[in-house]
Formats: sequence, structure tokens, C-alpha cells
Amino acid sequence: MTLAGLDELEAEQRSVQDVVRAIGADDWLSPTPAWGWDVRDTIAHLADTDEVAADTMTGGPGSLSARGELAASTEDVTYRGVLRGRCIDGSAVLAWWEAAAARERDLFTKLDPDTRVPWGLGMKPRSFVSARLMETWAHGLDVYAALGAEPVDTDRLAHVAWLATKALPYAFSVVGRPQPPEPVRVELTLPSGAPWTDGPEGAENLIRGSAGQYCRVFVQRLPMSKATDIEVRGEAAGAAIEVARAFL
Repeated sequence: MTLAGLDELEAEQRSVQDVVRAIGADDWLSPTPAWGWDVRDTIAHLADTDEVAADTMTGGPGSLSARGELAASTEDVTYRGVLRGRCIDGSAVLAWWEAAAARERDLFTKLDPDTRVPWGLGMKPRSFVSARLMETWAHGLDVYAALGAEPVDTDRLAHVAWLATKALPYAFSVVGRPQPPEPVRVELTLPSGAPWTDGPEGAENLIRGSAGQYCRVFVQRLPMSKATDIEVRGEAAGAAIEVARAFL
């Protein structure tokens, strides 16, 4: 079965893998914008979460729910993979991630598209693919920054924009704020120049601009004060930007 978005997930994973495959031993220890994490930590985290995703799809011993039962906090769940990565060198971490990502993608091809994977509040496979792509892209930005490389945005950002927008109810719940009842229209321009939209036409509340900046705001890699290509109109739209969050 060909699952929508799976080829794009593979392309996103391989784009980051290709960058770190060419770096030296010292570069793996370059600090990223994520406090306390270097490049090796970041790639280890991606390897670990792809393993967790695979076990969550199969009900394996490393599933998200099983990890949660053994951990004192979500930080403990996150740092388990990071600490494993610190015991091996960068090339071994990359090999770990490549194997974990390949297994994850293979399992996606075997899922019933109508099943609900117990990830967060529960996701159908198509949404879960977008979630894995989003996490790969967001952490990839940290890797590029650490290595002084310039990321090249692609229309794969449509997955990130979709997930970010659909996650708004969750984002409001995380900060304990009610979601405004007014609908928000999102009008973005993808890197190719193609439009991406969500929400009713003519809505009074509008977020408009660059998909790259919108997605960076929602994965919290760009403060809204520096998102100069984003226009926000209306109180509900402003509230959405304030709680922007595309991840668990």
C-alpha cells in the first residue's frame, strides 16, 4: 500500500541524513539552538522517536505508552534516546537512525489507513506520517543551524502547515486557554509559489504569509517578532499565534 505522504517523509529524513553523513567527528558535537543538545543528541533523538513510533504502531515494548509508564516525566521519555546516543559515536548514531527510519516507513505501508495509532490523542496513519515529517524537519533546522548550513525549504512544508493548523485545539489546551469560537483562515505560500489554505474564505481572522515562517513559528524555531512575512489579523488569529505548537 502506498500511504499518502510516505515518500515525502522518506525524502525529509534522507535530506537530514545526507547532511550529517558528510560531517567530521568534531562536528557531531556542535551545539544546536536546543539548549544542552548537540548534533549527535538531535540525531539520536530522531532515531529513538522513530523506534518509539514503530513500536507504537505494533504494540511493541518500546511504544509511547510503555515508555510513559516507566518514566517520571515527558523529559525522561525524551532523554532516554539522547543518553543512548551519547554512548556511541556520530556515525553509529546515524546508522541507528537510518535503520529505525527504514523500519518505521516499512511499518507504515502495512497499516490499515483507517486504524488509529495511539500517539498523543490518537492519529490515523496519514496524520502520523505528517507528524513524523514535522519532527524530522524541526530538528533538522537545529542541525543545519549547528553546522552553519542553510536549510532549503520544500513543499513538504504543506504537511507541517496542516499539522500545525489542525493541532490548534491541542495547543490551546496545553496552555489552559479556551480556543476562541471564531474561525481562523490560514493562507500560505509554499516554497514553490503554490498556495496552501485552511479555514473558511472571508473569515475575519486571518493568518497569511510564508509557509516557511509560519511553520517555524509553530515548531517554535522562530519568534513571531522575527516572522516579518506573516500577517495576523483578528483576535482569534492572534491567539492562535500566541499558543502556536505543532508537537506533543
